[in-house]
Amino acid sequence: MSGTLNKVMLIGHLGDDVKMHYFEGGGCLGRFPIATNESYTNRQTGERVTNTEWHNVVVRNKGAEVCEKYLKKGDKIYVEGRLKTRQWQAEDGNTRYSTEIHVQDFTFLTPKNEHPGGYQGQQQSQPAQSDQQHRQSNQAIPQQPIGQQQDGDDLPF
Repeated sequence: MSGTLNKVMLIGHLGDDVKMHYFEGGGCLGRFPIATNESYTNRQTGERVTNTEWHNVVVRNKGAEVCEKYLKKGDKIYVEGRLKTRQWQAEDGNTRYSTEIHVQDFTFLTPKNEHPGGYQGQQQSQPAQSDQQHRQSNQAIPQQPIGQQQDGDDLPF
């Protein structure tokens, strides 16, 4: 394979409210941390161990405004995007680095009835062409509740 891939998919909870930054040209940027958890049982002690990983998320323009309006600390969200590393000089003269997820698509996962004021389900920050492709691909997949089989299913196992 000659190409490369930079793709991140996360499902986690917001660690803080969305912080907005506005620019002179009219654009804006929203930043927020997402926490993901990994749980396992320690074989020697039998104790349940949970490790939390924090991810810095960046959403641009209209997507950032939607996130600011509808998301709050603790909400569950799915984000899809690319990893980008920023570099800058700190006040002490040291070079600092920060790795961020630059969001291309997102979906709110906190149920509408658990969110004050509610929201209208899935929100996406991709261009209209990608949105149309997304809808077409969703139409090709039959929507069936997990754990229910259709009548006449002949499964070999």
